[in-house]
Amino acid sequence: MNIRLVCTLIGSLLSALSSVVGETADSSAPRPDRAWVTPEITAPGVSFHTFESAAAKATVSYHLFTPAAYGRDPNRRFPVVYWLHGSGGGLPGIPKVAARFAAAIEAGKTPPCLVVFVNGMPDGMYVDWKDGSAPLETIIVTELVPLIDGSYRTIAGREGRLLDGYSMGGYGAARLGFKYPELFRAVSIMGGGPLQANLLDAPRAGRRRAQEVLERVYGDDPEYFRSVSPRVLAEQHADAIRQGSLVRMVCGDRDNLHANNRDFHEHLERLGIPHTWTVLPGVDHDPLATFEALGDSNWGFYREAFTE
Repeated sequence: MNIRLVCTLIGSLLSALSSVVGETADSSAPRPDRAWVTPEITAPGVSFHTFESAAAKATVSYHLFTPAAYGRDPNRRFPVVYWLHGSGGGLPGIPKVAARFAAAIEAGKTPPCLVVFVNGMPDGMYVDWKDGSAPLETIIVTELVPLIDGSYRTIAGREGRLLDGYSMGGYGAARLGFKYPELFRAVSIMGGGPLQANLLDAPRAGRRRAQEVLERVYGDDPEYFRSVSPRVLAEQHADAIRQGSLVRMVCGDRDNLHANNRDFHEHLERLGIPHTWTVLPGVDHDPLATFEALGDSNWGFYREAFTE
């Protein structure tokens, strides 16, 4: 047989086989941006949980910090902090954040509270993706919050719920807090992003990364990004937010996102939405440095939020 013909036939066979194997692998392996169940993180007071999500049609995980007071007082109900991590997944930060809460609670700096570490996926943006593949907002609001209230001794009302988050998590806290003021009384936006009016560029990640997120999460639709943004949600729900919501914004003056955060602060001022705006001198986009710079004033926000 002609050698060239044999090589051509073998090449065609390998190409076809590779295509079949590739399709099989893609259909069975989870995509890295659909990590509904994260690895378990172990830390004092922290437990790992999963639930079956009808919205995601998958098992979804979360971590929970439970204060020592929860076990000491079986008749007491506790407020809940929904902690929204930044891009990348936030798992390494769980032990550090939990330890800060534990120390502050034991020192009497803040009332005892549960802390739910939400699985926002590496770049989930805490929004329902336009193509429907990742309904994160629906999962949090219609499934996770009722699950927490039904499974633990919580103060099951808006006065017992606080949203806090850094970077992407700050964006998520603003989104959910402003869209659902009847569910969350307090909203903490730290180093939040993207808080700008469009996603043409990302001050930290660059234009290419911004385009990737716009395509994957928002269906490459600038109008969808705008319609679900905290800016528009604040406009749409300004009257309700003014009725007792507690809002704070915190950002370092060396943070790449400082200009966008300052602009968002000014946007809230124009809307007449009461909030505090704290600029931290010498702090860049670093959550631990932000906590250190805030010091005990961080817990003052929690005390005010959870005062009956």
